[in-house]
Amino acid sequence: MLDIRPESDYGRRAIDGSLNVPVYDDLRRGDDDALRGRLDGIPDDREVVTVCKMGIVAKRATRVLDEAGYEASTLAGGMSGWNGYQRGSLGYRLRSLWWRLRG
Repeated sequence: MLDIRPESDYGRRAIDGSLNVPVYDDLRRGDDDALRGRLDGIPDDREVVTVCKMGIVAKRATRVLDEAGYEASTLAGGMSGWNGYQRGSLGYRLRSLWWRLRG
């Protein structure tokens, strides 16, 4: 799990075992190179699932990772969706939170 949110957000609530690479603001501004410059710290031997607050900017991170040869997808709904699932307020199972992006 690759959490692209700012360190301050990550510090308040994070998914156990996730890796924080705080490039959210850069990606929002269209600076894909911010993530490309940090790929060395991201494991490439398994699927990378990106997450941000709502899942919107994480889609851009997924595209950058795909272009770099990673198997990547985005957590639908981002941390908002994850937090809802953790509270039991969502009416579907965890697997429905995963949304594979291709293209």
